[in-house]
Amino acid sequence: MESLPFEIYMKIFCLLDYQHLAVAQQVSRRWKFVASDDALWSNLFKKRWGGDHAAFYAPMGSKSWKHVYEVQDRCDRIGVGLKIIREGSDYYLVHQGEIQRYLGSRKNQEKVTAHSCHSEFNFNGESSLAEERSSRGILDKILFFIGDLEVASAEAKRSRVI
Repeated sequence: MESLPFEIYMKIFCLLDYQHLAVAQQVSRRWKFVASDDALWSNLFKKRWGGDHAAFYAPMGSKSWKHVYEVQDRCDRIGVGLKIIREGSDYYLVHQGEIQRYLGSRKNQEKVTAHSCHSEFNFNGESSLAEERSSRGILDKILFFIGDLEVASAEAKRSRVI
């Protein structure tokens, strides 16, 4: 497969939908390069949302069609407002479909909680580092709860529609 010319890869990858194209990018560096081609993602965008949307949302600057596709897909799935979303065990702050900030991961938060159980005091007898970790842990739990609540409410809305 690695010896195939670029054009053959393109003909094959043009037959894939966006999910399979995303999986193909994980196979090898060569496949990632080919599957990231702007022409592939532009065609996928036009198939899903039409040529008028493609003309309006055409990437500007350093953005690629893949990025534009991912943002539009995220808008369709979660809406365009300010949201906290969960993808796997990771949480993100999203606005207008664009990921604004990585908020953290439940996996990392559980590891930090496990490692920070002992208190650490400074010379004045104050627990500055322990308090900082504790407040950070509480904030993380609140953000993760909001993210879980967003997911649960979206699933409840979907089940009511069906």
